Amino acid sequence: MANRGPSYGLSREVQEKIEQKYDAELEARLVGWIMAQCGDDLERPEPGKQNFQKWLMSGTILCRLINSLYPSGEEPIKKITETSMVFKQMEKISQFLQAAEDYGVNRGDIFQTVDLWEGKDMAAVQRTLMALGSEALTKDDGHYHGDKDWFHRKAKVHKREFSEEQLRQGRSLIGMQMGSSRGASQSGMVGYGTPRQIMRYDSPRHNGQQSNP
Repeated sequence: MANRGPSYGLSREVQEKIEQKYDAELEARLVGWIMAQCGDDLERPEPGKQNFQKWLMSGTILCRLINSLYPSGEEPIKKITETSMVFKQMEKISQFLQAAEDYGVNRGDIFQTVDLWEGKDMAAVQRTLMALGSEALTKDDGHYHGDKDWFHRKAKVHKREFSEEQLRQGRSLIGMQMGSSRGASQSGMVGYGTPRQIMRYDSPRHNGQQSNP
């Protein structure tokens, strides 16, 4: 973990709230999934947030993880090199994040490189991995490995497509529903400004009788 000075005031309070979101049980599930995807040659980390961060911070395991979700020869990260150089490790993390977004993970669920490499927000790292696992499970293309109960299957969106003829008919129907002036006339209407004639209730004309001249 990168060395950072102590946090004071508001920044410390914010950091404590972020750390409270980290889920130890979720950590175990994610470790199990990553190992199932990447193979038995990985060494399982000791439990704990700092150990989880140290396990992932070089970017190598993350790159192997995203590559495992693609057919052989179609992996998004072509070359994964082991290195202790900081900028190279951060570069691999960035490659993973871009590949995860291209795979279908929502940008709002993507953590920042420093969240992992400096351990600033490991809960965000968990969120990204959970979103990636759900996306892989939902795709159901044979590249997901592990327990299918580890993640939630996303609801599939069914897009409806209409032909130009159907759209034309729809516009015509909407026009008819708005009403038509066909057959309308001004018969029986009184022009604006014409004074109304007031008749007594017992008037012969009111009762349909003709008055004598």
